[in-house]
Amino acid sequence: MVSIVATNLSVTLGGRAAVRDLSAQLEGGRLIGILGPNGAGKSTLIRALLGLLPHDGTVMIDGEPRDTMARAAIARRIAYLPQGQTLHWPLTVERLVALGRLPHLAPFSRLTEADRAAINRAMQRAEVSGLATRVATELSGGERARALLARALAVEAPALIVDEPLASLDPAHQIEGMELLRAEAEGGALVVAVLHDLTLATRFCDRVLVMNEGTLVADGAPRAVLTAELLAEVYGISAFFGDAANPMLVPLDRVR
Repeated sequence: MVSIVATNLSVTLGGRAAVRDLSAQLEGGRLIGILGPNGAGKSTLIRALLGLLPHDGTVMIDGEPRDTMARAAIARRIAYLPQGQTLHWPLTVERLVALGRLPHLAPFSRLTEADRAAINRAMQRAEVSGLATRVATELSGGERARALLARALAVEAPALIVDEPLASLDPAHQIEGMELLRAEAEGGALVVAVLHDLTLATRFCDRVLVMNEGTLVADGAPRAVLTAELLAEVYGISAFFGDAANPMLVPLDRVR
């Protein structure tokens, strides 16, 4: 199983400390949520893990220093879905999803039968097979979000990092999206998801990392770390907590 280990990771953006001396070990077979209010440093953290931002500290992937790895090798190990992607080219959904196979292709090579099988599996898992011939730029926001998730799934990497994957999805597809991520983790993948929905994070995640002002303030099972005290301190909210047989956390009101 893949592992990602960050040690003393710090990122400075525009003269401000966006991530502060963060250390964490992320291992396969788990769905790990990264939580925190807006501006906490969640997206900055995952971009630093992937080497997309300058940072202090070290990142190891399967025991290998990430900085010694080729970008294509990293892309084959970790599929990444950034938030708020804009589509500029009128590709069909099938061709959009096929872009997920690029890390596996040599320059100027064509898709193999194995690549096409991976594309079909990804579209089925993200429930966009019926959209295969549609132009991606003409999709609704929710359809586009699922097509982009399919592109990440098509990599078939042992690790998947997704940034706000539930944005633009209706409640049914939000639940289905979390079920899909949960299934990926149960299949042995490392799945890391930046999330804002505390209810879904509590229900589906094995572990959550809670950030506030660039600092990791809590790390553990959702029900253990998402306490009334932490929610009041980090989010400024109160919440309803379900019983142990039905893990649930529902934000109720602002704490004044």
